[in-house]
Amino acid sequence: MVIELKLLLLLLVANGAPILARHLFGDRFNRPLDGGYRTPKGHYLLGPSKTIRGLIAALIATSATAPLLGIGWKSGAMIGALAMLGDLTASFIKRRLDMPPSSQAIGLDQVPESLLPLLYCAVVFDLDWWGMLLLVLIFSVVVSLLSRLLFLLGVRRRPY
Repeated sequence: MVIELKLLLLLLVANGAPILARHLFGDRFNRPLDGGYRTPKGHYLLGPSKTIRGLIAALIATSATAPLLGIGWKSGAMIGALAMLGDLTASFIKRRLDMPPSSQAIGLDQVPESLLPLLYCAVVFDLDWWGMLLLVLIFSVVVSLLSRLLFLLGVRRRPY
């Protein structure tokens, strides 16, 4: 399997693990990463859907999946951590733009969580810029399609 396909799969695992964890555990272990903190203007720092459970699920899932793909677990953990950092960055920006938690922002919802880990992968796996950009584009399309499918299956709460 080519490295780009393996990295795409790890990005999808990192992105999907928090959703599956919420589906499997319901409200158990559901602690917001920002502790429910609100700014003086009343905005969440990140929002209630960004949880410790989701972060841990992404780290465990990518760390466990990476060796199955011939990638070290430490690289898997780094990909998961950077994907979650990208997701949290997008959430932080959306809150500053007065967008409600779990609202959709095409591009902002996909690019940071795929681009940040791919910048790491560019160094470790010798990806070129075109390969990274193509992976970000493919990731964005696949995540949108999978999101709708998971919504139809009752795994996601919203179709995006």
